[in-house]
Amino acid sequence: MKTSGGSDAMKRRAGESAAERVTDGDVVGLGTGSTAAHAIRRLGDRVDAGLDIRGVPTSFASRELAGEEEIPCLDLPEAVGPKGPGIDVAIDGADQVATGTGEGADAGGEADGDDPVPGGALIKGGGAAHAREKLVDAAADHFLVVADPSKESPRLDRSVPVEVLPAGRTAVAAAVREAGGEPTLRCAERKDGPVVTDNGNLVADCAFGEIADPAALSATLSSTPGVVEHGLFVGFADEVHVGTESGVRVDEL
Repeated sequence: MKTSGGSDAMKRRAGESAAERVTDGDVVGLGTGSTAAHAIRRLGDRVDAGLDIRGVPTSFASRELAGEEEIPCLDLPEAVGPKGPGIDVAIDGADQVATGTGEGADAGGEADGDDPVPGGALIKGGGAAHAREKLVDAAADHFLVVADPSKESPRLDRSVPVEVLPAGRTAVAAAVREAGGEPTLRCAERKDGPVVTDNGNLVADCAFGEIADPAALSATLSSTPGVVEHGLFVGFADEVHVGTESGVRVDEL
């Protein structure tokens, strides 16, 4: 369930802004989606101009684009294994970014008043790559989110993508309903049947309405047997690069 949003120019400004944060010698997490693709293309231009980096793709699509741009790539185990160099920075998009109000919540996302949503909480998974994205984004020293203004909201209220083991589909659906959500199996476009992730699993888009406490819901979903990973990213982002009509706004978190 990919999301539509702002203009391609806005997405390009955001992606290229984050790509300029990358420095010589960095290992870079390469996100998935249209805005992250602009970052990968800009990194390709910089590599062509002499920048020495290695990428860690989060999906088949990002690996293919990195290959087209001649960006050398590592697999995640190579990057974060015992002898790996680690990941210096990850650049990835989001389906929704909570702007919050700066009041009523601490940095860890604990409810502390009228506004329990910290700025920078995300919903990801429109491209069904959120399991690998979360692995890469969590391993990075710095995670830069790239977005356009249509992705911003005071509170998260989009459906949360949940990657599910096929055998656990029914049990997970029941657990989501018990948690106050309504799951819908994501169907593929231009083919019969459900979406199958790069990991061979299914995706349920789970509608919870306005999410008052993303951290609590994240913990609930993470502890549900049969859930491989979910699209709530709480406490991951370090910067949000928002492309606008005239430039880029960078919010540090």
